[in-house]
Amino acid sequence: MDLPDGFSAHVANIGIKDDTPDFVVVTAERPVPASAVFTRSRFAGPSVEISREHVADGSLRGFVVVSKNANVATGAQGRADAEELSAGVARAIGGRTEDVLVTSTGVIGRPYPMDRIRAHLAQLAMPFAGATLEAVAGAITTTDTHPKVAVAALETVEGTTATVAGVAKGVGMIEPDMATMLAFVLTDAELDAPTLDAEFRWVVDRTFNSLSVDTDTSTSDTAVVLASGAAGSVDPSAFRRALLEVCTDLTRQLAADGEGAETLIVVSVAGGRDDQQARRIAKSIVNSPLVKTAVHGADPNWGRVAMAVGKADDAEDVDQDRVRITFGGTEVYPTVLDEEALADLEGYLRRDEVHIGVDLGIGSGSWTVYGCDLTDGYVRINADYTT
Repeated sequence: MDLPDGFSAHVANIGIKDDTPDFVVVTAERPVPASAVFTRSRFAGPSVEISREHVADGSLRGFVVVSKNANVATGAQGRADAEELSAGVARAIGGRTEDVLVTSTGVIGRPYPMDRIRAHLAQLAMPFAGATLEAVAGAITTTDTHPKVAVAALETVEGTTATVAGVAKGVGMIEPDMATMLAFVLTDAELDAPTLDAEFRWVVDRTFNSLSVDTDTSTSDTAVVLASGAAGSVDPSAFRRALLEVCTDLTRQLAADGEGAETLIVVSVAGGRDDQQARRIAKSIVNSPLVKTAVHGADPNWGRVAMAVGKADDAEDVDQDRVRITFGGTEVYPTVLDEEALADLEGYLRRDEVHIGVDLGIGSGSWTVYGCDLTDGYVRINADYTT
């Protein structure tokens, strides 16, 4: 699938770790409106630090991704290497260094192999051959089992069609805090920078920031959107719907592909005092190792959900007599199920996607979050990650 109009991409293997694609550059034809959000981790890498500075004016020309090396906790040299990478990409695309966003993903504590990066930058030049969205998505992966792409269309004010296209990676060390693993969204819709920023942050909050695999916030989380404007202007509300569709799709793909995961878990909390209370309680449920393992074992142990509600932050006004818990729409609390009904739920919990619902009975706040089960595969992947 081609990138939206106004963008081109370069994908290559430069030997960061192995012989799979590991280097990506995506560029617009000129600086365009952009928005990005980043990890709040106090151990953020220099890629995040530099990128915050480069996108501060609401404009970017493009971005570079180095996969299989995070360049985090590498000191002053890591910062200098990231700056050199940004400058080299800028020269290749004919832009300014400050118009290039830098992202990295992989093992922490290892410096870039700068000899390989310099050699590749020396021969990198426009025009790019036109790598597809699928090629970009594949090149940014680390422990993902497959590339993640999502696309939506919307009508412009002039009656033509605009496209919103996204790619993302990340299946472990995932509990985003203002951003997600790595997510890149491109659109040929025309929006000004403040509108693009407002819509992107609204959508990120309800998608990537509502995702958790293992409760661990990455040092490199970055989510960015660029708008070339090539298709024409759009109504912001229509753009929001398309952007939400793309980012929700990517969020679900990321959760379902969590390291070792076999089941996508969707938790919806309603009846909260406000949306934020509902969100915190939903996260408490989806992050509970006991809930995750119950789903993995197809055990309809709703008591673990009740436990996760009760321990959540900001749950002081939760009254258990008003709470209702459902699995796949079937009430499990306060209704007492017989053995036959419990057996039916065991079958439901063996599906690829499981929905857990909680109504707090307090107010009108609601939120949905996405996660996955906890399997022995997750333990094995992470026990052997650097060996």
